[in-house]
Amino acid sequence: MSIQNNLHTIQSTLPINVQLIAVSKTKPIADILEAYNAGQRAFGENKIQEMVGKFEQLPKDIEWHMIGHLQRNKVKYMASFVHLIHGVADFKTLKEINKQAIKHNRTINCLLELKIASEDTKFGLSFDELEQILTSSELKELKNINIQGFMGMASFTNDESIIHAEFKALKNQFESSKKHISTNFNPTILSMGMSGDYKIAIAEGSTMIRVGSAIFGIRNYN
Repeated sequence: MSIQNNLHTIQSTLPINVQLIAVSKTKPIADILEAYNAGQRAFGENKIQEMVGKFEQLPKDIEWHMIGHLQRNKVKYMASFVHLIHGVADFKTLKEINKQAIKHNRTINCLLELKIASEDTKFGLSFDELEQILTSSELKELKNINIQGFMGMASFTNDESIIHAEFKALKNQFESSKKHISTNFNPTILSMGMSGDYKIAIAEGSTMIRVGSAIFGIRNYN
């Protein structure tokens, strides 16, 4: 099937409250344009340099989502245009995002990444660390960030009961954290679910899914 057909197949099954992020990492400009011409506007990248290059070449109404593990020293390269940063896993990174946002006179939207999988390869805050951030007086000083919710990745397993449980735990934490709503913490987005498990994620309350191979085909590794 074509990229356009893949997109339409997925979009036709999504609840109205779930946003699709097309994960375009490693994919060429031509593939992204095919998705764009099919109506897709939100794209996810995991390397800042690659995202900057694509931003410069592609239409400016695209929403660019940084979905990869974030290195603080590279925030400055995307601070002028990034729409949403998904993978913020520590307070120092929040401070750097705020610093770079001030330089561009804008507020940068981001999600806190929570570790819900048992695998050591996954990044993210523990629920206790999240609570420390949300109750910190320092957080209130970061006027140029807007934490819109959470992101999490489930374990890579064929056992769907484990995936359901991990997504459910994140959804429960998302709901309980709403008691901390403030000027820069407005939890409306729960980003969970990828090509292999997005249907489970939606069943457990996801409002944003990150889908790559189911749209563009098998990823090119580089």
